[in-house]
Amino acid sequence: MNKFIMVATMLAVLIPGLTVAGESPAPDNAVVYFIWPSDGTTIKGGKFWARFGLREMGIAPAGVDKKFTGHHHLIVDGKLPPFDEEIPSDKHNVHYGKGYSEGRVELPPGKHTLQLLFADKNHVPHNPPIYSEKITIFVPES
Repeated sequence: MNKFIMVATMLAVLIPGLTVAGESPAPDNAVVYFIWPSDGTTIKGGKFWARFGLREMGIAPAGVDKKFTGHHHLIVDGKLPPFDEEIPSDKHNVHYGKGYSEGRVELPPGKHTLQLLFADKNHVPHNPPIYSEKITIFVPES
C-alpha cells in the first residue's frame, strides 16, 4: 500500500510538469486570415497597418486562460515554427500578445512573405494549429 501511495504521489507531482505543448484545443473550422494586405500588394514606403481576421475563435491577451481564445503572431520572411513549442520572439515572429488584431509593420525594400499563426495563452499554437496562407508583398525602392 505504501508503494502505491508513493507512486501516486510521484505521478501527481510529475505529470503537471510533463504538460505537452500545443494542447489548447481549437475548433476544426477555425480560420485566421489577412484582412489587409492581400497577396501581391505593393506597399510604397514599406510602412503599413496589417489587419488580421479570425473566425470561430476569440481574441484574448497572452496569459488569459479561456477556452477557444488566443492571440495573433505575424511571421515575417520566415517559416512556421514547430506546433508543439512556444513561438519564438525574434525578427521573424512578431507577437501580438496584448490581443491586438492589427499592427504597424515596417519593411525594407524588396519581396517579403507574411503569414499569421494563432496561439494560446503561452504563445503555443493550438491543436489543431490555426495559420493563414502565406502571402507575398512587395516594397519598391524609394
